[in-house]
Amino acid sequence: MAKLNVNIPSLKLNDGVSIPIVAELRHEGGVDRQLVDAIKTAIRLGYHHLDGAEVYNTEPELGVAIKESGVARDQLFVTTKVVTNIKDIPSAIDSSLKKLQLEYVDLYLIHAPFFAKSDADLQKAWSEMENVKQSGKARSIGVSNYLQPQLAATLKTANITPSINQIEYHPYLQHGGPNGPLLSYMKEHGIAGAAYGPLTAVTKAKPGPCDGTLASLSTKYYVSEGEIALRWCIDQDFVTITTSSKEERLSDYLRALTFRMTPKEVHDLSEKGMGKHFRGFWQGKFDQNDRS
Repeated sequence: MAKLNVNIPSLKLNDGVSIPIVAELRHEGGVDRQLVDAIKTAIRLGYHHLDGAEVYNTEPELGVAIKESGVARDQLFVTTKVVTNIKDIPSAIDSSLKKLQLEYVDLYLIHAPFFAKSDADLQKAWSEMENVKQSGKARSIGVSNYLQPQLAATLKTANITPSINQIEYHPYLQHGGPNGPLLSYMKEHGIAGAAYGPLTAVTKAKPGPCDGTLASLSTKYYVSEGEIALRWCIDQDFVTITTSSKEERLSDYLRALTFRMTPKEVHDLSEKGMGKHFRGFWQGKFDQNDRS
């Protein structure tokens, strides 16, 4: 286990809120001490950006862990998301805050756009998200799993631009790359990117065309292939979200903050990744060859 004293740097969002670039994700757990203790371990290691969601059913555990961690509230960055109760966002945020035992979250996201039958549905939901921010119950608001058309529909009537779009992102799902419609639109409108599933190329998508490059970079930087995968996202200015039930692995992932890949290495890994398409989440919402 890497014993590192690493300060996780932050990225400033378009509303002035600073978000730590590495987050620890907790999903699909029961109400139990084991999960609470795992979250407390992550906090102790330095993961002060905690990523949750109402659908993960872990907000109560996050709340207990935050309370017992001894870390001041203003030193933590707490994200949660709404989708199950998307038709009543005012009640959804109140329910989440009660479970989290918090007065506010740092970031509140619409978890996915698939609830919407029309642009008007997206716009109505976003208007309610703006009200959440104006009420002080969320410091920053954003979206997740949105593609360019859904972002464009939202912005047509938005008074506040989403601060971030959290998407599945790894070498085998690059959404067309920096010049593709999604990432270029986000850049144009100052919407930050957050990457979930960043380890996919070294886990469930193996074997693949990136294997040799990942192995070579792992040797060069004396880190694991997983840490290369994390760094590839970080070096593209993505907030990077990862998780593990093992303290050793969470500790080791922090080594991704101790080096930088060269622009050529980032480009080469991206190029290799274009040779395979793999979507690890929401497969039922997309054609199997859809890379958007």
